[in-house]
Amino acid sequence: MGFWNLLKFSTRMFKVRTSRTFLTILGMGVGIGAILFLVALGFGIQKTLLETITTADALLTLDVYPSEFKKDISPEDMLNIKRIPGADFISPVLEIVGRLKYRGLVAEAKIVAVDENFLNLEGLKVLQGEKFSSHNTGGAIISSALAKVFEKTPDAMLGENITISFAKNDGNLEEKGEADYKIIGLVDKKDVMVYVNQKSLNDFFSVFAYSRLKVKSVSSQALDDLRSRIAGQGFMVSALTDIINQAEKTFQVVRIILGFFGAIALIVSAIGMFNTMVVTLLERTEEIGIMKSIGASDHDILWMFVFESTIMGFLGGIIGLALGLSGGIIFNLLFNFFAQRMGGYAISLFYFPGWFLLSILAVATLVGFFTGLIPAREASKTDPLEALRYK
Repeated sequence: MGFWNLLKFSTRMFKVRTSRTFLTILGMGVGIGAILFLVALGFGIQKTLLETITTADALLTLDVYPSEFKKDISPEDMLNIKRIPGADFISPVLEIVGRLKYRGLVAEAKIVAVDENFLNLEGLKVLQGEKFSSHNTGGAIISSALAKVFEKTPDAMLGENITISFAKNDGNLEEKGEADYKIIGLVDKKDVMVYVNQKSLNDFFSVFAYSRLKVKSVSSQALDDLRSRIAGQGFMVSALTDIINQAEKTFQVVRIILGFFGAIALIVSAIGMFNTMVVTLLERTEEIGIMKSIGASDHDILWMFVFESTIMGFLGGIIGLALGLSGGIIFNLLFNFFAQRMGGYAISLFYFPGWFLLSILAVATLVGFFTGLIPAREASKTDPLEALRYK
């Protein structure tokens, strides 16, 4: 029996037993859709979190801190690190204590003096406003937590002026001078802090030591060697990739757990498909006897049933993809609707990688194939005489 004849006989049940076949396919689709929905939720949360905490340059950046061997980081140390092969450029960071004055209110905060490259290397994204620029040194970027201290919404403080009274490097709040800054941007940080351009401090401080350095590597391949060489000079070195690698391991476990719950629905669907194929075998026993008596081989009968179950699995996968994708989109729209109504930001909770969609479709097809394999083998072994007498 040729391929097209096998395919024709395999799809006949879609016309003869339409309702039962459709419900079986729908059951498979629900199982596949559950897996896709839950695992895509894991992918989406991971992707959103990593996009929130990092940028492309941040993945190539090392954080260098003083250690028990090197109590501080001097400008000379920075120059020595810059000469290490693999170091692209360095963004020095100076953290000092300051007193903020805003509309008659006073608060203490950490003042972080940085250059134009810092925010990108730190993985900080300006939610509102703009970043630092080389021609504008009088701007300040505040954290969202700072706005709460002054009982203001962050966007209400954009464009406002704030006065910063700088303290000594040792943390003593004895003032060394004050300056007015215009709030030009907002970042999402839970710490009460203000970022200012380092150039604006030239009138107040002579920098003898930095709090830390952001060292960007020329490539990901050079990152580990650069890290070892800096650590060899006695500094503490950490990388955002350490956190990301740990987060990826954690989310991998989360996806496995979510996938497990989805797999339960798929197993139930596979049992339903197996039941349908067994019932189909019993209903078509006489037909199998007739086909064998007119020349159909065991191989033909086997593949006729396998084709039928595989097609049902494939169609179940298509329906599952549609259910998973539409369910994720609808759930995400509802989530963002309520989040924005409560003052939050819109995010994407679901992420559907192309390779995962294809894998899900392949899994559904394979489940259909193996589900129909046992009934197909039983059908192929049916004795034609017994089958013709079967009622």
